[in-house]
Amino acid sequence: MAYTYDPKNIFAKILTGEIPNKTVLETEHSLAFRDIYPQAPVHVLVIPKGAYVCYDHFAQEASDAEILDFNRVIGEVCRMEGLEAGGYRVISNAGRDGVQEVPHLHVHILAGRPLGRMLAKD
Repeated sequence: MAYTYDPKNIFAKILTGEIPNKTVLETEHSLAFRDIYPQAPVHVLVIPKGAYVCYDHFAQEASDAEILDFNRVIGEVCRMEGLEAGGYRVISNAGRDGVQEVPHLHVHILAGRPLGRMLAKD
């Protein structure tokens, strides 16, 4: 599958500094920041700094260093926010059917209250 990255998406603008954010953690390859419309008491987004549309694009084309860094940042954010004891959810939406709103890979780390079932049965 060919991926078309939009360099004007909101996360690209956050990475260039055009749009401010509340940074939780920044590394060479990743940025974690608070969601401006939190869906739980803890709602942190983690994005790679590279131009990746979704998780499978990232998994197929990112360097080993980018993949390792991204996953370690997710773990470090969970540690920093004290989420290990109470639990948390990590979500990444992809494409139209996955209801991806921003065409830049991002994961949501959600915690701080019971989150309920992820999907209801049809």
